[in-house]
Amino acid sequence: MALIKKETVDQILAQADIVEVVSDFVSLKKKGQNMWAPCPFHNEKSPSFSVSPAKGIYKCFGCGKAGNSVQFIMDVEGTSYVEALKYLAKKFGIEIAEETTPEATKAQNDRDSQFILSDFAKNYYQDILFNHEQGKSIGLPYLQHRGLGLPLIKKFELGYSLEAWDGFTSKALAQGYQQKFLESTGLTIVKEDKKYDRFRARVMFPIHNVSGRVIGFGARTLKSNDKTPKYLNSPESEIYHKSDVLYGLFQAKNAIRGQDVCYLVEGYLDVLSLSQGGLENVVASSGTSLTEGQIKLIGRYTKNITVLYDGDAAGIKASLRGIDLILEGGLNVNVVTFPQGDDPDSYIRKVGDVAFKEYVEAHAQDFISFKTNLYARDAKDNPVKKAEAIREIVSSIAKIPDSIKRQVFLKQCSAIFGIDEEVLVAEFNKIYQQNRQQQQKQASNAAPSRPLTDEELAEAEAYAAESEAASEPDPEVDVLYHHEKEVIRLALTYPTHPLSEAEVFMLPYLLEQLDDTTFHTPVFQEIIDFSRQKMADGQYPTSDDFINHPRSEVRTAAINLMSQKYELSENWQSHQIFVPRETDQLQYAADTALLRLKRCNVQQMIKENMELLKNLTDMADIQSQLEILKTLKAYEDQFSEQLGTVVAR
Repeated sequence: MALIKKETVDQILAQADIVEVVSDFVSLKKKGQNMWAPCPFHNEKSPSFSVSPAKGIYKCFGCGKAGNSVQFIMDVEGTSYVEALKYLAKKFGIEIAEETTPEATKAQNDRDSQFILSDFAKNYYQDILFNHEQGKSIGLPYLQHRGLGLPLIKKFELGYSLEAWDGFTSKALAQGYQQKFLESTGLTIVKEDKKYDRFRARVMFPIHNVSGRVIGFGARTLKSNDKTPKYLNSPESEIYHKSDVLYGLFQAKNAIRGQDVCYLVEGYLDVLSLSQGGLENVVASSGTSLTEGQIKLIGRYTKNITVLYDGDAAGIKASLRGIDLILEGGLNVNVVTFPQGDDPDSYIRKVGDVAFKEYVEAHAQDFISFKTNLYARDAKDNPVKKAEAIREIVSSIAKIPDSIKRQVFLKQCSAIFGIDEEVLVAEFNKIYQQNRQQQQKQASNAAPSRPLTDEELAEAEAYAAESEAASEPDPEVDVLYHHEKEVIRLALTYPTHPLSEAEVFMLPYLLEQLDDTTFHTPVFQEIIDFSRQKMADGQYPTSDDFINHPRSEVRTAAINLMSQKYELSENWQSHQIFVPRETDQLQYAADTALLRLKRCNVQQMIKENMELLKNLTDMADIQSQLEILKTLKAYEDQFSEQLGTVVAR
């Protein structure tokens, strides 16, 4: 795996102007020192998405997304860290110098060759569709008959393959493409001395990765009596792994993020027909069983999935395992079924886009309710079937990570089947324990997994920020966290601001006062330790040190603390109304934050020592503990007095 040199990364970070990067995706308007826009990651009426040109960061005060230029590209495009860097390097004209080995260079060149060949194939099939007689007389009329307009056909880059044995292969070889890549991508089948096209006389559906690069193809025959399969897909290759790909995701990702829901269908034409009808947030599993990799892909953009099934009950039951995987992945699942004989493609063409949307809204139900009703209808008055149905439902509920959701669904299941909730809970506990034991056994017997590549590690690190942020303590509940956060905010925001006439600066003052203090929030302690190290090296840490920190938790915490939702209006001064700013009272702000943190730490120590006292029986130990408590109480009183706070006894 080739690595981008640190000097190149630093150059990209320095030149990737946050305003210029974000402006490619949203229209920013200046308000105060920052730029504002409606958030590109969720629906909103009032702009809560802020870009700070001075700090080089963005922050949405609605959904919480935050980061620098690289993180923005990762969020908006769904790319890896390395891909985002390459995107920015290309945009700002920076040549990427990579650290690599001959083996890694060859592997990367082979991958690039397959991408280039796949793109050539896409263009070739498109050209046949629009300019060749077979495409114009067979392929294009078929697509238009299915209700697809030219803009959509071009958006999804659809094409047509000739009814010829080697039409594409001979063209590609004539253009200088190597046979080994024609074979490795599956575009050409090689048997002994024969070479022929895999795809012949078919409508072509290019399959894109999340970055928009073509990695494979799906193809549909138009011959009604053809003995070959109706659909034919590219085989697995170095660039195409069907378990990690969703058809239409590249075109749908922004709509999925904006509407905060993903419609999941089965086939290519379902995606295209719904997109034509205005439902652009739709993807397909392309006829394969849903996988964990595909679920994680959707989870990058939304936690809500609505599965659109046709009316075939047998097909629905066959697909239920995939939905259990969605539940296990922590996503919310709704289900919509269509009348018998209809699928999403046929139904939207039958009733139109408006009626289709109304039908989906009216018939969507959460998956557990859907599954419960489905099995309840089958069971009817049969006690054996009813018991099996209940176990099936409870096994799905056991896959949900959220304990509150599990409890709600158990209550719903109890009401539908008319069985005591306690009985369901007992069955749930049994299944849940069996699942855990099975997972532990599988983990212990599993073969050692391959080590992650540097790119995969970087991507995992970058995407960890969101889950870390979600696990932060609630500041309303955790008072200590709140006070630690305020001290760190001052350290990050005003490190070199003077506090007094004696030229004492904020960061060294805070570090000196915190010399004997350990932060309970790990990321805050990491920020303090990093700052101490920089100061020990004779440098002040800059905002860029934290915004571009290699650890995503540090980046996220720093950006959140340095982002300000509100600014003091300049109109106050024009009306001769002078409002004190925080920068005018930094000594007071620093002292107050430190005293509150120290008092909170002492109060925490008092609680812990009170608990210890309860368990003591020896009088000498009790007396010693009381002395400790007396000293701690004196410190609490001292800090409270300095803060002007009355402590009730």
